[in-house]
Formats: sequence, C-alpha cells, structure tokens
Amino acid sequence: MPICVTNVDRSAQPVAADLAKLGVATVHEAQGRKGLLDAGLRPIYRPAAIAGTAVTCEVAPGDNWMIHVAVEQCQEGDVLVVTPTSLCHDGYFGDLLATSLQARGVKGLIINAGVRDIATLTEMEFPVWSAAVCSQGTVKETIANVNTTIVCAGQKIEPGDIVVADDDGVVVVRKDEASDVLEKSQQRVANEEDKRKRFEAGELGLDIYNMRDRLAEKGLRWVESED
Repeated sequence: MPICVTNVDRSAQPVAADLAKLGVATVHEAQGRKGLLDAGLRPIYRPAAIAGTAVTCEVAPGDNWMIHVAVEQCQEGDVLVVTPTSLCHDGYFGDLLATSLQARGVKGLIINAGVRDIATLTEMEFPVWSAAVCSQGTVKETIANVNTTIVCAGQKIEPGDIVVADDDGVVVVRKDEASDVLEKSQQRVANEEDKRKRFEAGELGLDIYNMRDRLAEKGLRWVESED
C-alpha cells in the first residue's frame, strides 16, 4: 500500500541558499555533470531561481489528490517535487495549491506534468518548473506515495535532497554530497571570474584553455584560403 513518510532528513537545508546563488549550470558541472532533470521541465516565468530540500510526491494520471497530502508535509525551505506514475500532462496544480504552499514557506514546485493558472502564479511570484501548461483538470480518487524515493524527469530524487532550479533548468544534489558540491561550485565560480577578466582583456579561449596544440593534434590546419 502507498505510504506518506512524515519524518524527512533536512540536514542539507543550510547549504541550499548558497547553491541557489550559484545556479543550475555551475552546480551541474561542479558535481561531475550529473543530476540534471530532463530539459522539458521549464519555468513558467523568468527570471526564477530557487533551491531547497525536496518533498517528493507521486500522483496518479489525472489525479492530484496526493499533492494535498504532500502539502501537509512541506516545511519552510522545501521544494515540492511531483511526478505522475505514468505520463500525463493534465493541469495538476494551480493558484490555490500555490497559496497553500506559500503559506508554509515552500520555495517552489517541480512537476513532471502540467500546471495551470500560470498568469496568477506569476503575479504571486510562486516559481514552478513544469513539463506542460494545460487547463485540463484532475480528480481526487487514487492514492500514491509521499516522501519516498522517486524518479522525476529522469533523475532519482530522495526526500531531503537539494533541488536547484533556475532559468537554465533543474538539478538535484544528493543530501550527503551537498557540502562538497557547494565547495566545488564556489571554486568553479572563482575560476570563471578569473577567466572572465582575461576575456574582457581580449584574450581568446583558444589560448586561455590551451586549445591550439590539441586542435593541431586532431588535424586542424590554418590556411589562408581553400584553394
């Protein structure tokens, strides 16, 4: 039978705010290019950038009952992550559920399905990353799991993992790796700042990244014309 787990390890939550400042692309690269959710998940408005601890929720196709169950489990600093048990783009979520989540201090919603009321959600400044926008409503008949390990948009997500989302997409950071990923992300940003100064000074990527010898090894030749 489906279960709703009420005790989530949120030990990684203090790291989330710093990861939000660094962004999805940096975090994804810093942790070895892993954890990136499917590119089909897009923000309903821009700019938007959040990070928080995952509360996970399964829903049946065309049925949003378990989102209401999951809302009760959400705490300040969480991100609600929802996935249907099979493909469905119905509008599972709208402004009323967003109001309930905002009241609990939830950072935003990641859902591998559809949402609606996006004009109102934008006015509310409640960030949502979804696979679709759809007016089709849902019912409340079928139960599923809340706060269990799920696969959402191609990535395994456990309750308490950190989810980072911005205009570039969504990435998950395992809670037991969060501090290490933060450190590597900060190092990456510092390194990029140094490179940015060199680019501003007119240096080329070919030289900054020492590409010329490797390109020659691959067989690239510089010639004055095709003839």
